[in-house]
Amino acid sequence: MSVCFQQKPAVVSSAAPREETDLRPLPPGWRSYTSPEGLRYYVNSCSKETTWRRPSLSAEVPQRPLARQSSSPYANGCHSSSRTSLTEAADVALRRPTMSKRPPGSVSPARRQIREVKETKITINCVTFPLPGGSPEQQLLKPNEWSYCDYFWTDKKDPQGTTSVAGFEVLLQKQLKGKQMQKEMSEFIHERIKIEEEYAKNLSKLSLSPLAAQDEGTLGEAWTQLKKSLHDEAEVHLKFSNKLHSEVEKPLLTFRCDNFKKDLKKYDHHIADLRKQLASRYASVEKSRRALADRQKDLEVKTQQLEIKISNKTEEDIKKARRKSTQAGDDLMRCVDLYNQTQCKWFEEMVTTSMELEKLEVERIEWIQQHLRQYTTLRHETDMFNQSTVEPVDKLLQNVDPGRDRELWVKENNTGDVRPVDMDI
Repeated sequence: MSVCFQQKPAVVSSAAPREETDLRPLPPGWRSYTSPEGLRYYVNSCSKETTWRRPSLSAEVPQRPLARQSSSPYANGCHSSSRTSLTEAADVALRRPTMSKRPPGSVSPARRQIREVKETKITINCVTFPLPGGSPEQQLLKPNEWSYCDYFWTDKKDPQGTTSVAGFEVLLQKQLKGKQMQKEMSEFIHERIKIEEEYAKNLSKLSLSPLAAQDEGTLGEAWTQLKKSLHDEAEVHLKFSNKLHSEVEKPLLTFRCDNFKKDLKKYDHHIADLRKQLASRYASVEKSRRALADRQKDLEVKTQQLEIKISNKTEEDIKKARRKSTQAGDDLMRCVDLYNQTQCKWFEEMVTTSMELEKLEVERIEWIQQHLRQYTTLRHETDMFNQSTVEPVDKLLQNVDPGRDRELWVKENNTGDVRPVDMDI
């Protein structure tokens, strides 16, 4: 499953109930309810009888039993139905089914409806998502921003497909990788500082070299200034290295170094705990679903025994089976409610925490950008100062005059201006 999965945990709502057009009062003991599918049904609170047909005020007429048309709620996100309606819907689903015959292999409308509900959703690691194309397209929380909170809901499989990593874990790994990159950048700048310091040391040492120190005249002056410029350049590079340490290396190294990893662990543990709770709630839903199916099957068997009148105790057994089925339905509704509440809590925490991680990543990048710009600024300043150290050398080199140098040298070193003459015989 790709990590860039923008669909979020499914959120469903009950269908709008159909308005009851018959406003006549119901017989004593009867109440009307609306199923999650929007269908009207009636329950006798005394006899526990349930029917789709509206009871009349006339003499009691056997009502058509309520077929298992209401589907058991499927754990599919933040269910918007109230607690009461869910319980009542479960109670309806557990009443005596009709015994009408169907062609072999056919599926009842109720079961077909349940199947259609389930086929619109998929459960991945105990989180329920809508199937692609199975429901209206979900809106992004932050459109056109490629925000973390829209794309890391499912798990990411490794290239071999043997293991998977939770989407939130991918975000945490991104933060840790960013921290490591920041540390490596600081180490890089440190190496650059060492080069500058070594370079400054060698320049300073070279500026003291006695080589060509005896050159004279205007050229000698230019040579002396050139060696002095090396000493000045060494000072410039030494200052550059010191500023790199205080204004670039140290800020990169110390940025979020105190409690950053501890904070990430807190985020990780918090989301992981919610996922564990969600898995536990999901297991409870599945267990309650199986228990409900068993109770319904038991009720159906006893109902068939009543049809053929196997035992006088069958009627009492059916009442017990109905009570157990109703209890199983209530248990399932309760488990579904708890699951949906936990999934909603996990959803909210995922959105909040992923946006916090997104904010931290933006701050990290902007911090590094700021100090790398400081590096380029210092580098330009160093080039400017280096240029200033060679400007006096340029001026002296422009004033080098071989004729003047020769004149000075001759004046200092001549042996006399009397020239030789021819010898007489």
